[in-house]
Amino acid sequence: MKTVKVLDKEFGLYITQEKIEASIQKVADSINRDMDGKNPLFLVVLNGAFMFASELFKRLTIPCEISFVKLSSYAGTETTNVVRELIGLDHSLEGRNVIIVEDVVDSGHTMKFTIEKLRGLNAADVRIATMLFKPLSFKYDYPINYKAMDISDEFIVGYGLDYNQHGRNFPDIYKILS
Repeated sequence: MKTVKVLDKEFGLYITQEKIEASIQKVADSINRDMDGKNPLFLVVLNGAFMFASELFKRLTIPCEISFVKLSSYAGTETTNVVRELIGLDHSLEGRNVIIVEDVVDSGHTMKFTIEKLRGLNAADVRIATMLFKPLSFKYDYPINYKAMDISDEFIVGYGLDYNQHGRNFPDIYKILS
């Protein structure tokens, strides 16, 4: 589909599923190389990162574990700049190598909050793996260790990303038109 309607907004095709999955393979290759022998804990940020995490995990060949947290900083198409922790951790992070799996890093507020929380729980190493990175929106200087793609600063849906909880199910990514 070249365009889709989600609630009251129109979106145009931006990134195809094939391009997304080829980029995810590159992320997996880097993680497999960097984390060999380290048994990292992957901390997936719900809801948006579930499709990215699913594809990423199919491609990992290293011993690893997975857990989930739910964080939110969006209302509609705008960030609120306030991170709310909705579902917490259920693993001890003491001395663990942790990789946060995120759908998109834009301003960086959510990741800053999460990194600080994980360091406070004595994780040995905290890294970030994101499907999408918006460098023009990013407000911090911490590293994004693994990123599938850099994108422009447009609102997007599909491949797990939503507009007011709708549009996550599209296999491609669409950018807002109206």
